Amino acid sequence: MKPPESAIESLLQGRNADPFSLLGVHSGPDGSYARAILPGAKTVEAFSLDGRRLGMLGQVDDRFLFEGQLVGEPQPIRYRCTSGGSDWLVTDPYTFGPVLGPVDDLLIAQGTHFRLFDKLGAHIMRHEGANGVHFAVWAPNALLVSVVGDFNDWDPGRHVMRNRRDIGVWEIFIPDIADYRAYKYHVVGADGMVQPLKADPFAFMSEIRPATASMTAHPAKLDWGDEAHRAHWAKVDPRKVPVSIYEVHAGSWQRDRFGWFLNWDDLADRLIPYVVEMGFTHIEFLPISEHPYDPSWGYQTTGLYAPSARFGEPAGFARFVDGAHRAGIGVILDWVPAHFPTDDHGLVRFDGTALYEHEDPRLGFQPDWNTLIYNFGRREVQSFLVNNALFWAERYHVDALRVDAVASMLYRDYSRKDGEWIPNAQGGRENWEAVDFLRATNRALYGQHPGVFTIAEESTAWPGVTQPAYEVEQGGQPTSLGFGFKWNMGFMHDTLRYMARDPVHRRYHHNDITFGLVYAFSENYVLPLSHDEVVHGKGSLLNKMSGDDWQKFANLRAYYGMMWGYPGKKLLFMGQEFAQRREWSEERALDWDLRDAPAHEGIRNLVKDLNRVYREKPALHGGDCDGDGFEWLVVDDSANCVFAWLRKAPGAKPVAVVSNMTPAMHTDYRLPLPLPGKWNEILNSDSPHYGGTGKGNLGHVEAVGGSAVVTLPPLATLMFEYEG
Repeated sequence: MKPPESAIESLLQGRNADPFSLLGVHSGPDGSYARAILPGAKTVEAFSLDGRRLGMLGQVDDRFLFEGQLVGEPQPIRYRCTSGGSDWLVTDPYTFGPVLGPVDDLLIAQGTHFRLFDKLGAHIMRHEGANGVHFAVWAPNALLVSVVGDFNDWDPGRHVMRNRRDIGVWEIFIPDIADYRAYKYHVVGADGMVQPLKADPFAFMSEIRPATASMTAHPAKLDWGDEAHRAHWAKVDPRKVPVSIYEVHAGSWQRDRFGWFLNWDDLADRLIPYVVEMGFTHIEFLPISEHPYDPSWGYQTTGLYAPSARFGEPAGFARFVDGAHRAGIGVILDWVPAHFPTDDHGLVRFDGTALYEHEDPRLGFQPDWNTLIYNFGRREVQSFLVNNALFWAERYHVDALRVDAVASMLYRDYSRKDGEWIPNAQGGRENWEAVDFLRATNRALYGQHPGVFTIAEESTAWPGVTQPAYEVEQGGQPTSLGFGFKWNMGFMHDTLRYMARDPVHRRYHHNDITFGLVYAFSENYVLPLSHDEVVHGKGSLLNKMSGDDWQKFANLRAYYGMMWGYPGKKLLFMGQEFAQRREWSEERALDWDLRDAPAHEGIRNLVKDLNRVYREKPALHGGDCDGDGFEWLVVDDSANCVFAWLRKAPGAKPVAVVSNMTPAMHTDYRLPLPLPGKWNEILNSDSPHYGGTGKGNLGHVEAVGGSAVVTLPPLATLMFEYEG
């Protein structure tokens, strides 16, 4: 049956939303009938993929529309086109069946598909006898969607996609293309308005900024050698083992000799051995997913599934993770489901409607960052984000995700004035849809990837951030979020405020140190000295310390010693391990020449030894998240600005941690110690090896009658391990 002329006309103009009903090969009363648009062709001969001649097509419209009768059943077709003495082959995408199936439809509709990254996006594959790329994108309110790219002259009429109407997904298999092809989606909204060309939300790779096209690519790699590393973390409780994190911005840790970003292989050659030398257990990267704006540090991502092209191909990042794991180092990624930027090529009004975001800015706009907020209550959006968390764990073997700006998700009134937000159904400020999303993410990750954990950057007192996500308050909404750890923002703010004070005044602010121990075990905490503390005019950690230059270094050494002895996992931003003087900027590499100065190298030596002691002494890590692993020894000596506590773990020798936060040396200081006998001085931040004065206790002290007489060097932290 011949289709209406209006249908053919809309097809030739690239406006027909169902091209598969007109193009390709269809059964008819006289056998198979083929119709194809083949730009530039004069004559067209049809073949099967295995080379059998099936017939000729004749031109029926001067806009290169060809039709003809073929022998055999409908099947994928390859056309031999000729014109002006030239010939070429074209494999017709409209002769291939769909790749997605009814099970995909069901799971996508339910929001329970945990393999979306295998189905949506651009997948290099073999389908029905041909090699090519399968494209699929969710755009339920679009009139039509087509793939445009460097393989079709960016012509939206060439590859209009098949609409799976029940789930709003558009798909097409395009044969004879492979990796490293640039593409976007041409989307016509329900109102007939053409949207700005859209990057693929599931793209595995993107062009390097300022270009914004997605790229066909193989995600990750196939030949991993990190089985031992992953098996180890799958069988341990991360709360009870050492976790010391080196936080890194991949674009500014170091640069190459031209001032450009290191690629992943060069970064692996330099960073992994350095982290091993320093004794950290994990590298945490600020977001490495694709982002258009360097000063956003990756927190305004437009490509959640694509490692940034700044650092090379996606497989390069996989090689980095594999190399880190083989060296015994875990890799943590900062992950940003809290917001997304308004760049035209991104998710904003993706199909002409508020698809990923909210229509109402009181729900969907984040004033702090001038960004949009995901509609967490929409099952397809939640599925998109949950799948992204699973994607990094599965395809790139990352060990953990640190979730950025959790507080901004939990509260509808976050950074908003009255009238700028909408209460929930109960009239409250809690965003229960975001709570449900976070719980679902943690349940999926912990359920499918043993050994992977999550960390929340959550700056309020939300109850149960690190309680299991299956716990529900009776008669109320679930508040437990299911994270493995939470950043202890209170520790960071209180202790840095204390260290900035002149020691003369510290006695009046003793609770800046002691208060944190009141709630130190209410959650599973990471102690963060992060990038946020050394940018935007805040200065470096060294310059936050009070006093002259000598005192700044001594204060920093004492502070690091106290932090490594304090309950909780450790995190230190790059450059602070050698006391970077300038505050951090993403525009330049760290000031590595400072290591030539003994004071700076002394700080680095101290951090190495702190990590070593922390790893080797179970008392210092086994009870990081357990109140039974902590006991105050000196809590109220504000006059001398001395703090002392005991760290314990089952079956381990206890370690006493003592800090003197004044520049005065305390000799003959009576330190309570619960066990009689010898206590070895296993760390002294005043050691000459670290740039200190060398005052101490000649290697050990003797406890008699519940205490020992010790020397406390000026602005120093000491650790004593019980020998017996």
